[in-house]
Amino acid sequence: MAASISGDDDQPMSDINVTPFVDIILVVLIIFMVTTPIIMKPSINVNLPKAASGEQTNPTQLSITITAVGQIVVNGTVVTEGDVGNLAKELIAKNPDVQALISADKDVPHGKVIGVIDAVKSAGVTRFAISIEKK
Repeated sequence: MAASISGDDDQPMSDINVTPFVDIILVVLIIFMVTTPIIMKPSINVNLPKAASGEQTNPTQLSITITAVGQIVVNGTVVTEGDVGNLAKELIAKNPDVQALISADKDVPHGKVIGVIDAVKSAGVTRFAISIEKK
């Protein structure tokens, strides 16, 4: 109900104007829509290879990323190829059902990826997945 312009000023206004509230909520919604893709982007920029087949996996406790320059990052920590097996053994001791997720840049030599897979499997991890980007 709109406010009346009558001379009766003794009555308090009983309606709440929600237009400013709706404007603020719409602005907040737009801010969230713009910032969410930035927040969700992984902090390590890896150009994953594309493949038509692939499936989503559950979150993992052992996330291994190999960058284009050959740097190995395990759970956010830069390590050498020899340390990958030691970190995997530590996680296996805590949880024997650890799954490793390997994300390698498409420009990384095949031998480097195989070396990391071998280190993970030698540590006792039986389940691993290779991260791809859908075509």
